[in-house]
Amino acid sequence: MKMKLDPIIAVKDVLISSKWYENLFGLKNAHGGANFAVLQDNKGNTILCLHHWGDHGHPSMMKPNQVHGNGLILYLKTEDFESIYNTALQMNLEIAEVIHLNPNSKKMEFSVRDLDGYFITITEFHNYEG
Repeated sequence: MKMKLDPIIAVKDVLISSKWYENLFGLKNAHGGANFAVLQDNKGNTILCLHHWGDHGHPSMMKPNQVHGNGLILYLKTEDFESIYNTALQMNLEIAEVIHLNPNSKKMEFSVRDLDGYFITITEFHNYEG
């Protein structure tokens, strides 16, 4: 069975958040508009979708005043770790967790929060080998 997860998060301003993700991660928005964005890497793989709060009646996207992303970590594995870290510094992002070695993956990682407060961990690329 073939499966792929396309995470969708609700955001206050799709266009501004899309630019934030594009700048930090080098993604491109493959779906224009103020209500929905499909952020893809340079190979056309969908990495993350952004959806405007309250539009289209999705039950989990109807309460923008609640804490965003409780119980969710956007965990991005990348071969461009150092470049993304340097971009985060250039963007003057608040680093939620400084660069450290993850004892489980044995890879370096750091974390930030996006414009809507979602927690994002950026780590050196690896495959799980459980």
